[in-house]
Amino acid sequence: MKPGIHPAYRPVVFRDRVGGLTFLTRSTVPSDRTIEWEDGNTYPVIDVEISSASHPFYTGQSRVLDTAGRVERFERRYGAAAARRKG
Repeated sequence: MKPGIHPAYRPVVFRDRVGGLTFLTRSTVPSDRTIEWEDGNTYPVIDVEISSASHPFYTGQSRVLDTAGRVERFERRYGAAAARRKG
């Protein structure tokens, strides 16, 4: 590798704010915030919105969508216009 052109590859803590999962790994992602880890050292921290601790696929929890409301809203907007074009 050429010196001076690559970002620093260092230990970084990734933290899922929703699921509460934190894990230490190595990354080149920059961060201005730090966190004290279990080993007593301070590492940069990256907050993520979703991880295996909070993703519905991994947790088995699915989100309920209001499909009836969507259909009714569609019918209000486009139902009458579509019926006029057909008839």
